[in-house]
Amino acid sequence: MKLFRFGSPDHEHPGVVLPTGQHIDVTHFGEDYDESFFASNGPDRLAHWLTAHAHTCPEVSSDERFGPCIKRPSKIVCIGLNYAKHAAETNAPVPAEPIVFFKSTTAFCGPNDNVVIPKRSEKTDWEVELAIIIGKRASYVELDDAFNYIAGYALHNDYSERAWQLERGGQWVKGKSADTFAPLGPYLVTKDEVADPNKLNLWLNINGEQLQNSNTDDMIFNVPTLVSYLSQFMTLLPGDVISTGTPAGVGMGLKPQRFLKPGDVVELGIEGLGQQKQTAVAYV
Repeated sequence: MKLFRFGSPDHEHPGVVLPTGQHIDVTHFGEDYDESFFASNGPDRLAHWLTAHAHTCPEVSSDERFGPCIKRPSKIVCIGLNYAKHAAETNAPVPAEPIVFFKSTTAFCGPNDNVVIPKRSEKTDWEVELAIIIGKRASYVELDDAFNYIAGYALHNDYSERAWQLERGGQWVKGKSADTFAPLGPYLVTKDEVADPNKLNLWLNINGEQLQNSNTDDMIFNVPTLVSYLSQFMTLLPGDVISTGTPAGVGMGLKPQRFLKPGDVVELGIEGLGQQKQTAVAYV
């Protein structure tokens, strides 16, 4: 299935994309796509419910705003320097273990919402990334069992303020967590529809110019490795997001460097997971 959420910010409703491509409102299922939904085998229960009720569900207008494809999770765990070519463009050594940082859940927003350049920011950057959505409580997961803990996948743009991330001391989180810095969606695509998450094309354009164009097969640490690895250090809860890193082509890696300015249009996508489009605006 492809799950989505629609409506005004903080008042979204759950939706499903039918095999026909029709987008329907499943509010009457009675649950949002949150921790309790995933913890109670929500995708399977929803699929069963649809067999009897899909024909009664109203269609969602194409004019509706897409919200983030899941309700705000307990945490957004991110992986740094996880593409070999991205590590090379930033002159960083290939990590021996995954580089882990967090992104505030208040950065969460819809896939086509404006990205707000924060107050006093001069180095707001882009990062197209594959996001893993956890499907059940995960602790000390064995590598060969990792896929059993995944609900599905989504498109994420891991926006980053590079000066705050790298030049202000401390941890990366403060350069990653501004409001609107975590657009997720438009869809959560359940894992049964993604044959191999370690082999997906992904891309990003700025004002129509393609700057990122890669494949998840360039990841240093692949999808099951990341789920297993992170579960050794923390409990991953249903609905948690793991953002798996970005390929080469970020603004920090260009020569000369390039960062977002008001009016810039950011478009990005991942094979089978949909596309996003954000317009950069100044903080007011």
